[in-house]
Amino acid sequence: MWRTVGILREMEAREPEVLEPDDVVVALALEQREAFGELYERYMPRVYRYLRTRLASGEEAADLTQLVFLRALEALPGYRIGRAPFAAWLFRIARNAATDAGRRRRPTVSLDGVPEGADPDGRDPEASALRNERITRLGSLVASLAPGKRELLALRFAGGLAPREIASIVGKREAAVKKQLTRIVAALREQYHDEVS
Repeated sequence: MWRTVGILREMEAREPEVLEPDDVVVALALEQREAFGELYERYMPRVYRYLRTRLASGEEAADLTQLVFLRALEALPGYRIGRAPFAAWLFRIARNAATDAGRRRRPTVSLDGVPEGADPDGRDPEASALRNERITRLGSLVASLAPGKRELLALRFAGGLAPREIASIVGKREAAVKKQLTRIVAALREQYHDEVS
C-alpha cells in the first residue's frame, strides 16, 4: 500500500502532459494483482490483433497473447512508470514473444486475423466480393514488404499504437517512425493503384 501511495505522489508531482493514462492503473496493479485485469481488458484485443499478423493461426495468436500477459504480469514490478508508456512496454514483450515464436517456425504475415468491417447493410454480395478482392490484393502487397516494414505496419494498424509508442519499441526516434510509416503507406497506395490501373 505504501509503495502505491509513494508512486501516486510521485506521479502527482509530474507535469500533467507527462502522465500516461495507464500510470494510475499500473501503480495500483503493482500493489493489487487484480487491478492488472483492467490493463488486460484494455490491451488484449490490440495485442491479439498484432500477434495475429505475425503468426500462422488464430489459435497460436490467442495462446501467445495469454503468454504475453502472463509475462507482463510477472515482469510488472520491473516496469518503471514514466520511462516509457505502458503500451510500448507491453508491445515490446509481445514483439519479443512473436520473434521467439518465429524462430521456432517460419514467420507468416496474414491479414485474416485483422477483423474485417462488416458490409453496413449486409445485403450486397458484389460489394463484399470486391472488398475481399481488395483486401487480398493489399495483403499480397504487405506480404512482399521487408519484415521491418511489415512490423511497423502491424504495430501501427493491428496494434493500434501511436508513432511515439512504436518508436519506443523499435528503438527509433518518433519522427523517424512517422516518416517511415508515411513512406510505407504511400508506397503501398501507389503499388495498389498501379495494379488496379
